[in-house]
Amino acid sequence: MRLTVTQVPGDSLRRILSAVTTPATRMELQKMNGHSREDGFDGLDALAENEEFLPQKSGVKKETRFTDFEGKTSFGMSVFNLSNAIMGSGILGLAFAMSNTGIILFLILLVSIAILSAYSIHLLLISAGVVGIRAYEQLGNRAFGAPGKMVAACIITIHNIGAMSSYLFIVKSELPLVILAFLGKQANTGEWFLNGNYLIMIVSALVILPLAIMKHLGYLGYTSGFSLSCMVFFLIAVIYKKFNTLCPLEEEYHNMTPIAHTHTATNGTDDFCEAQLFTVNSQTAYTIPILAFAFVCHPEVLPIYTELRDATKKRMQNVANISVMAMFIMYLLTALFGYLTFYGAVEPELLHTYSRVGKLDVLVLCVRVAVLIAVTLTVPVVLFPIRRALLQILFPEKPFSWFVHIGIAFCLIFVVNLLVIFVPSIRDIFGLIGATSAPCLIFILPGVFYIRIVPEEQEALLSRPKIQAACFAALGVLFMIMSLSFIIVDWVTGESRSGGGH
Repeated sequence: MRLTVTQVPGDSLRRILSAVTTPATRMELQKMNGHSREDGFDGLDALAENEEFLPQKSGVKKETRFTDFEGKTSFGMSVFNLSNAIMGSGILGLAFAMSNTGIILFLILLVSIAILSAYSIHLLLISAGVVGIRAYEQLGNRAFGAPGKMVAACIITIHNIGAMSSYLFIVKSELPLVILAFLGKQANTGEWFLNGNYLIMIVSALVILPLAIMKHLGYLGYTSGFSLSCMVFFLIAVIYKKFNTLCPLEEEYHNMTPIAHTHTATNGTDDFCEAQLFTVNSQTAYTIPILAFAFVCHPEVLPIYTELRDATKKRMQNVANISVMAMFIMYLLTALFGYLTFYGAVEPELLHTYSRVGKLDVLVLCVRVAVLIAVTLTVPVVLFPIRRALLQILFPEKPFSWFVHIGIAFCLIFVVNLLVIFVPSIRDIFGLIGATSAPCLIFILPGVFYIRIVPEEQEALLSRPKIQAACFAALGVLFMIMSLSFIIVDWVTGESRSGGGH
């Protein structure tokens, strides 16, 4: 006979819950409870999320787990953290993506990807609510056992290490140029402080590591807000430059970069200053994975959910919806005004295109500094899910330890620095990682988790929600096959068409 919360009188329920002192016993009691269709949490889990659902004895410290963690991060700070997790280096390549699709097709694709990303987060939150777990790896464990846990943790680790490395590559390439501009020099004269390898080690030691050893992700809400402010400044500068940059760049045409020449031939037109509403060329399909990867934030969703104050599925879904909408607006405006500034002459990295207007332009210099600050402050946010995944694999039952906490952060930053310094073809490796891990995190795993975790008595296997989840996972497989195909074509032809990733 199944015993549900509604069948037990209030006083009896309090005595039962007060007697429960171990995580294992609590989990068994949760399994016995029914599931609420309204918000994805069962009755007991909803009670557990209220920090005052039971009176605590004085002097007795409340035990904390994923299901009853006392979140202290405000709604606004959670929005900042998730928005910062969504916003990646791919924002610099969106104008180039628009030049390969046209304005209308780009808008259709961007709207579609934003909606799919929000739906993916919805599936994750429902799955987490049903079992009372807010860890991506533990959802894999509940769905497929130990292999599922290992696969989810490995995918998160690989993808986020790639993302961290892409951010540090921007620091490695852009920071020496900023220092050169501040010194008023035209060329790198070889001093140590102009060496990108030394600079990323300094930035990692002085900025990234201190932020990465914070105990809770919520503490990074302030730096995430500042990082987003830097990107808002970048957007304002892009809009301003649209009305202060003449097209074509006549003084630069005789010295255009090979990338611009290639892009011109690809578009098949010599008219650089004409906006295309709808265009299709050999690179159009390659922009679809770029747009999809621009919304990857799923490894950070559940850790942010864990630390959200007064956490409920509806409240966290609102955090996700606001974050996705904010980034959608930023992506659209950046791509639109960047494209309308340079039209067919826009290059894969937008900042590089602005350098052709004037290398010592003060506004462009300020924008470079803002982008550097933004990507640097994003690295610690991306590191938290990797550490969570490694802890789930290596020390699943061990209580919090500062030594382990700091040690994992140091090792991760050290490994990423080595990758950025010593691997010359890291862009191709990251392309392969992005083509496999991003579709898994956005489409495949959330859809499969939903199908496996939500019980059939709550949603039948052939019900519309589960059929939608299955189609969603299938779409992820299609994205993966398509992305890998384009990367293989790039390797075979010896060309690199990617305009940036997450």
